[in-house]
Amino acid sequence: MLEKVICVDLIEVIENSCIQVRTKTAIMEDGKQISGTFHRHVVAPGNDYSAEDARVKAICAAMHTPQVIAAYKAAQTAQGI
Repeated sequence: MLEKVICVDLIEVIENSCIQVRTKTAIMEDGKQISGTFHRHVVAPGNDYSAEDARVKAICAAMHTPQVIAAYKAAQTAQGI
């Protein structure tokens, strides 16, 4: 029996308080992985994270304080982004 399993398998907080999320998609056959791919995305301070995995939401809620969001936006503006 084939089964597709999708899970967040890595969450990293990088220097500018962005949260990098890696999602693994595995194709399983009889309980053994026969194929797998990864996708990464970043949740920056101030981004909407309401659709994220519960663990990502918890980290964002703790890390993305109003002060962090303001500092991130100021840094982006200073860099012309």
